[in-house]
Amino acid sequence: MEATVTQGNTGAQSAADAPALIVAKNLTKRFGDFTAVDGIDVEVRRGEAFGFLGPNGAGKSSTMRMIGCVAPVTSGTLRSLGLDPATDGPRIRARLGVVPQQDTLDLELTVRENLFVYGRYFGISRAALRPKVAELIEFAQLTERADALVEPLSGGMKRRLTIARSLINDPEILLLDEPTTGLDPQARHVLWDRLYRLKHRGVTLVLTTHYMDEAEQLCDRLVVMDGGRIVAEGSPQQLIAEHSSREVAELRFAPGENAAAEAGVLAALHGVPARVEALPDRLLLYVDDGEAAVTRVREAGLDPVSSLVRRSTLEDVFLRLTGRSLVD
Repeated sequence: MEATVTQGNTGAQSAADAPALIVAKNLTKRFGDFTAVDGIDVEVRRGEAFGFLGPNGAGKSSTMRMIGCVAPVTSGTLRSLGLDPATDGPRIRARLGVVPQQDTLDLELTVRENLFVYGRYFGISRAALRPKVAELIEFAQLTERADALVEPLSGGMKRRLTIARSLINDPEILLLDEPTTGLDPQARHVLWDRLYRLKHRGVTLVLTTHYMDEAEQLCDRLVVMDGGRIVAEGSPQQLIAEHSSREVAELRFAPGENAAAEAGVLAALHGVPARVEALPDRLLLYVDDGEAAVTRVREAGLDPVSSLVRRSTLEDVFLRLTGRSLVD
């Protein structure tokens, strides 16, 4: 048995045709003279997974705090679930689930007690909570640890418990701020599976991340933010097709030789549709055929220490749009 999420009849309606649950127009957030969010327009439709992608300081978390009705809007308009956060904050929050960057679990309570206490905050009766808590514990794959204290749990277990807790009120929108930061790869994949299941039950997901693979795995649509502004918007596939190439060849030369090798690589690729991006530790060749490009470079007498051919990712998109890596 899995956690029950009440979503009415929205499951039959595709996200593309669904009404917008979140609408932001010229949304701005300032802290004194600093502008954290600089006039962005966003629409999130019912049933979709929508992502804010960008490096630390891009404005993602500030946007999420305004959507979650825990930070006031400086200017512009914002509507969540058709309501105004400035006047209807409590009503909106009652219909949201929130997974913050840092887990805020009570470490001295058990897994079951954490869920039970949180459910009481929403006025859910003890009788109604008992089966709901049991379902959420199973959904989070924590059945064997249900009566264990939270403090000794692994980071992945605590994150799953935080997500389970956010579902206690059957939210229409689930806000996730950097949901897998600090987790090992295996724990991240388990968490992705839980979120994927929620999405397919009709829960609207809104998440921030600076992991490009996470955005590609989870998001139907996303915006790329930098410096408080949106620099691109679309599905992961659309963004890669529009702003990058089909493949990327990574060439590493001896320390200090990348700059000198760049001119030779450009000459070797003369006549081939390509773009070369020089990073401190490697050259990136944006081409349609990575293996052919590497062959041409070697035939021109250049000898990289290593070479790797891979498909383009959202990090390549961000590098193209901003001139720096997502993790800078």
